[in-house]
Amino acid sequence: MGKAATIFLVLAIISTLIFGWWSVDRIVNAVQFDFGCEAYLKRAADANTVELAKENLARAIEYAEENKLTEGIVSIFLKNPKNDVGFWYEKMKEAYKELDELPEDATNLEKTNMLMKLRESLTDDGGESGVNVTIPEGISIYPNNAAYFWWCIISLIAACAFWILCLIALEECWD
Repeated sequence: MGKAATIFLVLAIISTLIFGWWSVDRIVNAVQFDFGCEAYLKRAADANTVELAKENLARAIEYAEENKLTEGIVSIFLKNPKNDVGFWYEKMKEAYKELDELPEDATNLEKTNMLMKLRESLTDDGGESGVNVTIPEGISIYPNNAAYFWWCIISLIAACAFWILCLIALEECWD
């Protein structure tokens, strides 16, 4: 193997590992967000008592506040309203406030209506995939979405380019 092929091979392996690190980091962030926030939103939406809904919604709000998920937009290029973190956070806060202001002597019908309203506020019908919690896409890596985007693009392009250059250099060695 020639010197150029060796250098390209090393660079290809390094850039592939960097891309792999990006993949693992994205998965870890997604799992952490799911366990810390999204699962509690789902539990709040599925709750059959106001107290249970409040408890789970409070945990989701606490996670959002601890991780500074209270304002901004997760979109990098196109500022899509569905990715508005501030709107999502305020919607959770308002839902909690409505649950908290529900009188203790509220009728079962009032409590059921409030829980149904909460479920409609926190979830979307995903069609065949069932009911999904409504969250801005990419929130698990917010506010670092742009850094993750460039990390992915640069490491993926570098990995592909170095593998191609390595193959070309190896082919020239065999000729």
